Amino acid sequence: MSFNDSFRTARWIRIVNLLLQAVLFLALFGGLNYIALNHSWRWDLTKNRRYSLSAETESYLKRLDQPVRVVVTFTDDTESNEIAQAYRDLTGLLREYNYATRNNANGQVRVDFLDVYQRRRDAEALGIDQPNAVVVIAGDRRRTVTIDELYRIKNKTTREAFRGESAITAAILDVTAAERKKIYFVQGHGELRPDDVREGGLSLLRDELRQRNFDLAGLDLAQQRRVPDDASLLIIAGPQGRLAPFEEELLRNYLQTRAGRIVLMVDPGRQHGLDTLLFDWGVIVYDNLIVDQSANFLSDSGELILKHFLPNPITENLIRNDLPVLIGPARVVSDDLGRAADDGLDVKKLVATSDAAWGETSYRLSQRSYTPGQDLRGQLGVLAISERTKPANNLPLSVRGGRLAVFGTSDLVTNNRIVNIGNLNLFLSTVKWCADSDTELNIPARPIERFQLALSQDELSRLRLGLLFIVPGTVALLGIFVYWTRRS
Repeated sequence: MSFNDSFRTARWIRIVNLLLQAVLFLALFGGLNYIALNHSWRWDLTKNRRYSLSAETESYLKRLDQPVRVVVTFTDDTESNEIAQAYRDLTGLLREYNYATRNNANGQVRVDFLDVYQRRRDAEALGIDQPNAVVVIAGDRRRTVTIDELYRIKNKTTREAFRGESAITAAILDVTAAERKKIYFVQGHGELRPDDVREGGLSLLRDELRQRNFDLAGLDLAQQRRVPDDASLLIIAGPQGRLAPFEEELLRNYLQTRAGRIVLMVDPGRQHGLDTLLFDWGVIVYDNLIVDQSANFLSDSGELILKHFLPNPITENLIRNDLPVLIGPARVVSDDLGRAADDGLDVKKLVATSDAAWGETSYRLSQRSYTPGQDLRGQLGVLAISERTKPANNLPLSVRGGRLAVFGTSDLVTNNRIVNIGNLNLFLSTVKWCADSDTELNIPARPIERFQLALSQDELSRLRLGLLFIVPGTVALLGIFVYWTRRS
C-alpha cells in the first residue's frame, strides 16, 4: 500500500470515528433528556423543604378532576418590599403546583400572572379588579386569597412564616368541591337585603360572599314554614320587627337538631322575638345603646371604634394586623354568666368597646349619661359567639354541634361600612367560622429566613474595593502566569 493510500485511509477512519462519536454523544444526550422528561426525580435538600409541596397537598392534587386556573395579581415591579417578597414566594410555590399536576390530564393547575393596571382588558374579562391577590378559578367558581392569608405575622409587623401553601390548597379544594355552601338571608321582617345597592344595603357584602364561592338566596320563614335542607348558614341582618313564635321555633330546631348555623345582627331599639333561642344558647342581647366618649374610640364622624378582641380564629387577622372595626349605633351583647356550667355550650364575647363605654338604658332620651346601678359599664360586648361542643343533657355522644354568632348591630356590614377592611375581615371570618369554612389544613407554614450583615462604612469601602479590583486583578495575574508558562 502506498503512502498516499495509507494516509487517505487513516483520514477516513478518523472522520468516521469523529462522526460515530458525535452520533453516540447525541444519542446519549437525547436518551438522558428523554429519561429526565419522562422519569424525572427531584430532591429538595433545603432545611425546611421550601421548594416542595407537602404530602397532603400532593394527595389532593392527584385527585383533581377538573382544571384549575390560578391568577396572581402581585407584581415584582413595585416599590413595596412586602409585595415584591410575596411575588417571589408565590412564584416559587405555584411553580410546584404546576409541576405536580403536569401529568394529570383532567386536573392541571395553570398559573397566570396578571397586572390589573397594564392588562385592563384581560382583567375585566376575568372579572378581576383587585391588585395584590390570588384568584383561584375552577369553572364558574372562584376564591380570592389576600396577602393577609399568605403570612403569619408576629408582633403585628414582622412576617414570621409563609402560609401560602395552606391558603392556596384550601382555595383549590373550595372551588373544586362538588357542592357550594349555601347562605340564606332571612327576610320578611324588614331585614337588610343583599340586593340593595344603597348605602344601607348589603350589595357589597353579597359580592364578597359570592367571590368566596358561596351561593346566596332569600328565605321567608312565614311563607316556606321550614328551613331548607341545603342551608349551610342563615343570616338575619337587622330585623325591624319581631319574628313570630313559630319562626323562632323553626330556628331553634334548626340549631338544635340539625346543628345549624346562624348569624344574627340586632340593632338597638328593635324587638327581635328571639329571646328563648338566645337563652337556650347562653347569649344575652341587652335593650340599650352603647355610648363611648373616649377620644381614641370615637371617630370624627361619631362612629364607634372597636379595638378590643379576644383571641380566636375569627379575630386572628384583626389582632395580627391591628385592624379596627368601625360601627354606628350598637347594643350590648354578652354571654349569660348565670347559665348552667354543664350545658355543653362554649360561649365567648369576642369584640368589645373601651373600658369607658356604657350601655345607656334610657337611650330614647335626648340627654344621655351613665346611671350607676342601671347602665352597664366597662368593656361591653358587640359580638358574642356560642357553640355546642357536646349534646344537651350530657349524653355520651360526639356529634357536630350548632353555632350561633350575635352582633349588637347590623351597621357593621352595610355598603357604607364594609369598605373598612376591619369590618369586612371580621364578618367574613365569622361567616367562615359558622359555615365550617375555617378549618385549616395540616400543612406547616414555611419559616422566613432572615440574614443581617452589619458593616461599617470603612468595611463596606474595603469590600467594594476588593470586589472591583482585587478579585479581577487576581484572575488576570493567574491568566498571565498560565500564558507565560505555556509559552515557555
